[in-house]
Amino acid sequence: MNNNNYLTSIQKQFLYYKTLGEKAMAQLEPEQLFVSVNDDTNSIAVIVQHLSGNMLSRWTDFLTTDGEKKWRQRDTEFETVLTTKAEVDAAWEKGWACFFNAIHTLTPEQLDTIIYIRNEGHTVMEAINRQLAHYPYHIGQIVFYAKMLKQGEWDSLSIPKNKSNHYNADKFAQEKSIKNFTDDELDRLQ
Repeated sequence: MNNNNYLTSIQKQFLYYKTLGEKAMAQLEPEQLFVSVNDDTNSIAVIVQHLSGNMLSRWTDFLTTDGEKKWRQRDTEFETVLTTKAEVDAAWEKGWACFFNAIHTLTPEQLDTIIYIRNEGHTVMEAINRQLAHYPYHIGQIVFYAKMLKQGEWDSLSIPKNKSNHYNADKFAQEKSIKNFTDDELDRLQ
């Protein structure tokens, strides 16, 4: 895979996980975003708060400053700060906008550039891959939690239960293709 393809691929992957989190949260009542089942469990709002804080810290001036910004207060990301759905949505969008803005400025030649996170050197590609593991981990938590909290039927975010054969039949009935961005996806990345 050349570096241009890598940049396109990771944008598509991150957009997929962003959308997955949004579709999961959209199935909940606003107050469910703030439910925590015990002291060791983060609410969805707190998970969003953490993701946003991480994204803002890592991707603001990420080629020139350490990814763990002095202004970041990571410990407070795990306290209930956001109190409304509008605040959760705003934090979510702010973090992702920072991330996608940084990714869109990258050139393939910069992927081998060394950047620092907590004073530890990473290539830009390694830093991206690090977050490609981190963000979906938390989005998986959001999806799992949302499924537990949902009152009523869950709208599947992937292949619905007991529908694999039907899904595969539809896919294999089509010509082979390479998935490209839709116009909506491209608009969301701008």
